[in-house]
Amino acid sequence: MLFDIRTIVGGLLGVYGVVLVITGLVHNTADEEAKTGGINVNLWAGLAMVAVAVAFLAWARLRPVAVDRPAPGPDPETEKHLG
Repeated sequence: MLFDIRTIVGGLLGVYGVVLVITGLVHNTADEEAKTGGINVNLWAGLAMVAVAVAFLAWARLRPVAVDRPAPGPDPETEKHLG
């Protein structure tokens, strides 16, 4: 699960989302809100990124990658007794 692309994408989006949420909460000035029409873009974009990250991580957790393994061959002891 560690090298699943969904885990990597979810982790990166989560980190960037948390950084944006913190930036939106700590550094939100009236000048910046005036540029965006009164919306705290960093906060909302960060929350959206965290939500998508949670979805990716939940997807990777709930539907893990199934690795095809070769079918076990015949048991040598059984073959010895049968023939």
